[in-house]
Amino acid sequence: MIELQALRGEYRAHKAQLLQTIATPQSTGRAVRKVLQRMSQLTDSVLVRLWQHAGLGEPYALLAVGGFGRGELFPHSDVDVLVLLPDGQSPEFDPELQKKIEAFIGSCWDVGLEIGSSVRTLSDCLAEADKDVTVQTALLECRLITGNAPLVDQFQKAFFAAMDPKAFFVAKTLEMRQRHTKFEDTPYSLEPNCKESPGGLRDLQVILWVAKAAGYGDDWQALAATGLATDFEVKQIQRNETLLLLIRARLHLIANRREDRLIFDMQNAVAESFGYTAPPPETDKRSFVRASEALMRRYYWAAKAVTQLNQILLMNIEERLNPSTHAPRRINDHFNDKAGMIDVVSDELYRRNPHAILETFLVYQTTVGIKGLSARTLRALYNARDLMDAKFRSDPVNRATFLQILQAPDGITHAMRLMNQTSVLGRYLWVFRKIVGQMQHDLFHVYTVDQHILMVLRNARRFFMVEHAHEYPFCSQLASGWDKPWILYVAALFHDIAKGRGGDHSELGIVEARRFCKQHGIATEDAKLIEFLVGEHLTMSRIAQKSDLSDPAVIAGFAKRVGNERYLTALYLLTVADIRGTSPKVWNAWKGKLLEDLYKYTARALGGRAPDPDAEVEARKREALVMVALYAMPFEAHKPLWDTLDVSYFMRHDAADIAWHTKQLSRHVATALPIVRVRRSPVGEGLQVLVYTQDQTDLFARICGYFDQGGFSILDARIHTTNKGYALDTFQVVTTADMDEHYRETTSLLESGLAQAIAEAGPLPAPSRGRVSRRVKSFPIAPRVSLKPDEKAQRWLLNISASDRLGLLYSVARVLARHQIEVQLAKVATLGERVEDTFLIHGPQLQHNRAQIEIETELLDALKA
Repeated sequence: MIELQALRGEYRAHKAQLLQTIATPQSTGRAVRKVLQRMSQLTDSVLVRLWQHAGLGEPYALLAVGGFGRGELFPHSDVDVLVLLPDGQSPEFDPELQKKIEAFIGSCWDVGLEIGSSVRTLSDCLAEADKDVTVQTALLECRLITGNAPLVDQFQKAFFAAMDPKAFFVAKTLEMRQRHTKFEDTPYSLEPNCKESPGGLRDLQVILWVAKAAGYGDDWQALAATGLATDFEVKQIQRNETLLLLIRARLHLIANRREDRLIFDMQNAVAESFGYTAPPPETDKRSFVRASEALMRRYYWAAKAVTQLNQILLMNIEERLNPSTHAPRRINDHFNDKAGMIDVVSDELYRRNPHAILETFLVYQTTVGIKGLSARTLRALYNARDLMDAKFRSDPVNRATFLQILQAPDGITHAMRLMNQTSVLGRYLWVFRKIVGQMQHDLFHVYTVDQHILMVLRNARRFFMVEHAHEYPFCSQLASGWDKPWILYVAALFHDIAKGRGGDHSELGIVEARRFCKQHGIATEDAKLIEFLVGEHLTMSRIAQKSDLSDPAVIAGFAKRVGNERYLTALYLLTVADIRGTSPKVWNAWKGKLLEDLYKYTARALGGRAPDPDAEVEARKREALVMVALYAMPFEAHKPLWDTLDVSYFMRHDAADIAWHTKQLSRHVATALPIVRVRRSPVGEGLQVLVYTQDQTDLFARICGYFDQGGFSILDARIHTTNKGYALDTFQVVTTADMDEHYRETTSLLESGLAQAIAEAGPLPAPSRGRVSRRVKSFPIAPRVSLKPDEKAQRWLLNISASDRLGLLYSVARVLARHQIEVQLAKVATLGERVEDTFLIHGPQLQHNRAQIEIETELLDALKA
């Protein structure tokens, strides 16, 4: 009798000994393949002993399927097996067989095997494979562990006889596309799945599956022997596959479970297992590459190569399965149109004529009906990468062709993406190559630098396309009058090109943009505009989100900085494209309105109209009165409220908000009870909340506390105190609740609940302690507090920067309330999972240095909590 406890201990000991050889930085890629094979062999030997112990003999067969069937087993992967029975024998009708199989499977779990089992007859297997391509794929890789070998031979002959390679190819490629869509069609996810993401191990397995199903071979050497892959491609595949295998194996070891995702929590540990180290504490972090960053860059390069090779080999297999009946159509001396794909006239085209490399993408842009590049062209490009050297980059013909691609009327985004996918863009623009796969640890970029740049380029391009005019109507309106779109495209390419070098990437980017313009013969005026855009691409966003746009000095200063309306328009378009290209979560309608307001105010100033607060106030009052008249209010019903308001109120609120406030408050000017009114935000998602009540020192904190407890996030706060001592505050808030479904309930709850919270004076409640996200834990940023007087030294600007968390704004408000600091304006900017908030504040405590230091210290403690 076998002793299961002893076998469990023996299996664990051998497994630990095997895995130890790949746990250290010194272990090689070759070692991981051997270990995965030996893990499979070790498991085979245990299964054989358990099979025999259960009394399952020759009539039946035990098969390994799936990844285990390939003869490789990762540390915590499932052990997938199939108990194959002859036709006519079934556990349902044979209690003794049922008992033996249950005993076998139970003993597998007892010895520590994470078993995934199925029990089928030969006919059942064929029927299930016919119905389900997943089952068909698992059986494709089956191998005999022990038992009836003739039965397995019989099954495999019947299985391959029933296989339809063409149908299987279609099913697996469709399945692959669905999987890629699930992972956002990019190998550059910040937390990629090294098995399932585009460029992961699964993409390599798909190649071998469809090749084996078609009878073209079941390993890389066999594909080379049949002409589907070159020796060079096989070498590249094996090198990158080895890295992915090692990363996946170490993920399992470090997590001590099956974990295929390179999540933020794991990246540093996996990086250290490769020998990458964190920077010493005294090192300038801006110029030092993090351990996780070095690992991820290496991963992205491997995933990119796998993506390219997957496309080449699958297209080769498809062409062999479905030979084209269309005769190639000549495009020019270098290329043919082969069923909608650009096909090189010769495998040696790029060797003989390197100028044709960039010409490929120009033809792709300008030829009607072209959908992509053929496998032959992709392979020729892949093998021609060594030709794109310094001489190639400095060739005047190539520089002219690249500029033609940028200046073409159509297809710029597709051409640039294809150039990046085929590694041509980084080979031609060597400075771009440096940021391929470069991570951004700033908590709001969700793309690597190269992907972000191409996303910004795409966004800028869409402003000039009629079919996308509904997305950003104002941007499209401005773009329609712009004469040289390519200037924006060049600026988009270079705006973040110097990320990751240390220092100011905007300043370093100017140097790179200037060099590019000089090399490509771009006119001086155009080059100056490109340099301006690269250097100032963060300015407009910063001013819109952090400054008081009702202050004429802010507008005048920005107008002086941009100089003229052409520069302003270009900067506005690039800024919108840039923010939209960081993360789907970063952009919102409120930020859009701030940028649009800044653009319009600055354009007015550049047009020669100096800011005139009195004229502006009168214009807004007239416009607001027109709107008030639509509410059918009594004559001069607005006067009691307006008489309590000063110029700053009318400068900070537009006519629509003034009219709404007037309608809601005209009969409550001297009320003793708090008034709270809520409506849908007129500038996009979320709600606009009006609060009118007798002022009190901790009012802002009390309101923030209520929003915090209710799960609302504040996007903007406009705080005003009337000359009668009443607070008239307007908040833009958003919530995760479905506004369309719960609008009435939410607004009713807010109006009654917030009014009650304000009326019930008492101690401020403790802030919520929400969970910190994994990204914030993995990439924390040091909280910063800046407190400076404004230009008139009457009010103070408080800027805070910290990782976002629930209750953060309320924690800040409590500190200010404790020191009797009055908040006059709050601009809340959430950039992914980082906050950049600006407050205009006032209070006697701010005039004393010791009190200032105390306030700043308490704010830092609140941000760290």
